[in-house]
Amino acid sequence: MFDELAHPLVIALSKGRPLAQQLALLQRLGIEPSEDITTSRKLVVKGNHPQIRLMVLRGHDVATYVEHGIADIGIVGKDVLLEFPGDNFYEPLDLKLSQCQLIVAGLIDEKPLPRRLRVATKFIETAKRFYASEGTQIDMIRLTGGLELAPVMGLADRIVDIVETGSTLVANGLEPKAFICDISSRLIINKVAFKTKQPMIDRFIESMMAETQ
Repeated sequence: MFDELAHPLVIALSKGRPLAQQLALLQRLGIEPSEDITTSRKLVVKGNHPQIRLMVLRGHDVATYVEHGIADIGIVGKDVLLEFPGDNFYEPLDLKLSQCQLIVAGLIDEKPLPRRLRVATKFIETAKRFYASEGTQIDMIRLTGGLELAPVMGLADRIVDIVETGSTLVANGLEPKAFICDISSRLIINKVAFKTKQPMIDRFIESMMAETQ
């Protein structure tokens, strides 16, 4: 179904651990890169169909390239979308890849908490929305890594972070305190591309649904 394209279809994929699952999903749809995308230094690689182009970017950049119409389609984590300010794309499908949870965590043996909590996270906007819905006052502390250390060393009362098994929390004397949302890879479509390339994109979405639902 991809050989009939009159114009290139550009698909943006997320770097890192999610990439292997994303490539496997595309392969089941009959889409493969023309070279090993995991080792190539190229950021845009031709597909096995003449009009397919594949881009490999950081998660936030996937959303940005789709937002501005440079990529027609993107696969990106819900955690990125929750923090992303733009809305020039549709999010039609949960691909059920790279599944995990976004949670609030704190010390297992914690002292009474202050009325105004110190919350460490890189998911600033998501944490703000969650605590606003709870009616809890917070001071945000932006951290990009080593979040489990923040409560242990007294930097924060709570952290908001992604967990898969929770083993890292336990190893550092932490436990989940609240569930925020499920996280997984999502399909996003640029709004203009959805109109100008709708027949092709509709078939792409249908094929994705058949493989993931």
